[in-house]
Amino acid sequence: MSKGSNTLNQQTAKPSRSVLFGAAFLMATSAIGPGFLTQTSKFTAQFGTALSLVIVLAIIMDITAQMNIWSVVSVSGMRAQDVANKLLPGLGVVIAILVAIGGLAFNVGNVGGVALGFNAMFGLNEKIGAVIAGCLGIIIFVNKKTIMDKVATVLAAVILLTVATVAVISKPPVGEAVSSLAQLGNLGNKDLLLALTTLLGGSCGGYIAFSGAHRLLDAGISGPENISHVRRSVLQGCGTSGLVRILLFLAVLGTCAMASGNAATIIAAGNPAAEAFRLAAGNIGYRLFGLCLFSAGVSSVVGAAYTSVSFLKTLHPFIAKYERQFVIGFITFSTVMMVVLGNAAALLIIAGAFNGLILPVTLGVMLIAGHNKRIVGESYHHPLWMTVLGAVVTLVALYAGIKAVPGIMQLFQ
Repeated sequence: MSKGSNTLNQQTAKPSRSVLFGAAFLMATSAIGPGFLTQTSKFTAQFGTALSLVIVLAIIMDITAQMNIWSVVSVSGMRAQDVANKLLPGLGVVIAILVAIGGLAFNVGNVGGVALGFNAMFGLNEKIGAVIAGCLGIIIFVNKKTIMDKVATVLAAVILLTVATVAVISKPPVGEAVSSLAQLGNLGNKDLLLALTTLLGGSCGGYIAFSGAHRLLDAGISGPENISHVRRSVLQGCGTSGLVRILLFLAVLGTCAMASGNAATIIAAGNPAAEAFRLAAGNIGYRLFGLCLFSAGVSSVVGAAYTSVSFLKTLHPFIAKYERQFVIGFITFSTVMMVVLGNAAALLIIAGAFNGLILPVTLGVMLIAGHNKRIVGESYHHPLWMTVLGAVVTLVALYAGIKAVPGIMQLFQ
């Protein structure tokens, strides 16, 4: 479909509060998946207060990247891969394949995350939990027009309240965390750059940055007249995921401060975040984490499959015609892979790092497209400050990604 006809059809839609909230929380809960919880917990135990600067940078870079991406996608009325193809024929195909691969890697871990959540709450076998996770993801997606937005919003609230509860119980050293923000020299540490790349990949790498923007297109919301609503939705989504990231960092930080051996125990654990919650609040904390991980995993299974297929469906009419079946197949394949492979925690770290490497490519393309009148039209002017900040994020993500490659390779060993 051409840009003109696409935009014309979508401008008739009036943005509803539920759809805008739903898009924001689809993105937020896609970001706050099992990988998000695993990565943040393990790196906090590993680096302690030194990670606070990386956390803040990741949140700022997340907001900047998604504000640029959502703006260009929404104003153009085209999906990201169509924008890339119009900029340079064939580029969209490359991006779609990269995003789909990254989404699949994350989704296998997301299914595993739900299984780990079931195990923590009820002691359920992980393989059985993975099968149930896949079935739940399919049920939510099949009923997406009525419940997907509502489910995303409710699960985001459950995650936020659960992590906040443990953050209060663990009594973290907030003063030390704040003071470490001034230690800019820490960013010269290659291991911290790997952490930045991985956390950024878990927040807005790969499919995540496009999940909400593509959801709005499907709801018929696009064009310059809706840009203020779209950007508000970005801030709501990034604000939610950023707040959960900070609270989780503080919760694990407080847990590590409780006893000298806690950090090593969390790092060595097969499920680092679950171990942190158990150490902080005993069996109740462990059950709470199970609920948190279940909520994060279910919403992420749907978000990863939905957005990954939304990239692929414009590449061939067959995929577009059978989009629903492809999403169900994507979730099913992820479930089978999780049952066969196992080891969700390690896979989630690798997936985050890989998606972090994709970000400079996708964001760079969107920044260039934002100033191409063939894509955004004559009347729209992409804000200079957003372009400048976006370029800085692209360069920092590229530099951090290159420096982190040796560490990423070690993850596969």
